[in-house]
Amino acid sequence: MTSLLLADFDLTGRNTLAVPARSRFGALITDAGMLARVAAEATERGLPLRVLGGGSNVVLAPQFDGVTAVMAITGKRLLDGTAEAALVEAGAGENWHDFVTWTVDEGLGGLENLAGIPGTVGAAPVQNIGAYGVELAERFESLLAYDHQARLWRTFTRADCGFAYRNSVFKQQRGRFTVVSVRLRLPRPWAPVLSYAGLAGLAAEGAVTPRQVLEKVVAVRAGKLPDWRQLPNAGSFFHNPVVPEATAQALLSSHPGAPLYPAGDGLAKLSAGWLIEQAGLKGFRLGKVGVSERHALVLVNPGGGTQADIAALAGHIKREVAARFGVELTEEPIFL
Repeated sequence: MTSLLLADFDLTGRNTLAVPARSRFGALITDAGMLARVAAEATERGLPLRVLGGGSNVVLAPQFDGVTAVMAITGKRLLDGTAEAALVEAGAGENWHDFVTWTVDEGLGGLENLAGIPGTVGAAPVQNIGAYGVELAERFESLLAYDHQARLWRTFTRADCGFAYRNSVFKQQRGRFTVVSVRLRLPRPWAPVLSYAGLAGLAAEGAVTPRQVLEKVVAVRAGKLPDWRQLPNAGSFFHNPVVPEATAQALLSSHPGAPLYPAGDGLAKLSAGWLIEQAGLKGFRLGKVGVSERHALVLVNPGGGTQADIAALAGHIKREVAARFGVELTEEPIFL
C-alpha cells in the first residue's frame, strides 16, 4: 500500500503563532480511513504520532521527530430538526467560525456567541471552547473519535466527555483520541444569550436575531483581540485562575474593582488579563515576542519568535503575577 506520509513536513504556516516548525513526516487527513492508516504506519516505523487541527492552541517546537497528521476532514449537514432542537454535524477539519456562520445562514441559533474563535470543529470539544456566556458543552450532542490506544472507533456522548472549564477527557488523555466529527444540538425555540457586557446593548434594540448576535460578537472580538493573520498569536494564552473565595476577597480588598466571578463550591474566578495588565505587562516585549498592546491575555509573535521565546515570555509573566498577587497562572495552549 502506498505511504500517505510526506517527508520533512513544514508546519510554519499551520500554527497561528507562526513559529518555525517542521515534522519528520506529515499527512493531510481528509477522511476517517486515512487516520487509521497513518496511525498504523507511524506505529510500523516506530514513530510518535500527533494530530494537529488549525494550530490555534499550540506552541510548536522547531522540529518534531515523528508524524504530524493534519486534520482536514470537512463537511457539514443538518441531520434532524424538531420543534425542540436542530441536530447538526460537521467534520473535524471544518473551520469553526465558518461552521458557526453556516448554522446562522441556515436559520439556526445557538452557536453565535462562539463566533470568531480560531481553530477547527474537532478542537472545539477538546478545549470545551466558550465565550460570551456560552460553552460548547451546552450545545454538545456527541462525537466520533478514534481511540489510538485501543485501535477502535468510539462514539462519545456529553456524559462521556468529562467537560469542565476549558477541559475534557480528550485534553486529560492527550494523544489517545482523535475527533473526526462532531454533532451539536441547537435549541428551539432559540433565545439570545446577552449576559456578557459587550452584548447587553442588543437587548435594548428590540427583537434580536442570531445573525445580529454573531455580528456583534465578531465586532467585539475584533475590537479587543489582534487578528492572528495580521499579528500571529494563539488567542487567550492563560486560563482565568479559579481560587478560593477567601483569596479572591483578599485581592478585592487590596485592589477594589478587581473583576471576580462566582465559580461555585466556595471558589471564584479571576481575570488573567486583568492580573497581567495590573502587573504592568500589557504591551511588554521580551526579545522577538511580546504581550499584545490591545489585550494583556494575548501573546504575540511579530516576527521570528520561536517556541523557546514564547516559553520564556510565558514564564516571565507567571513569575510577575505570582510575585505581585500570589496567584498562579496556567497556560492554555499546549507546547508540542
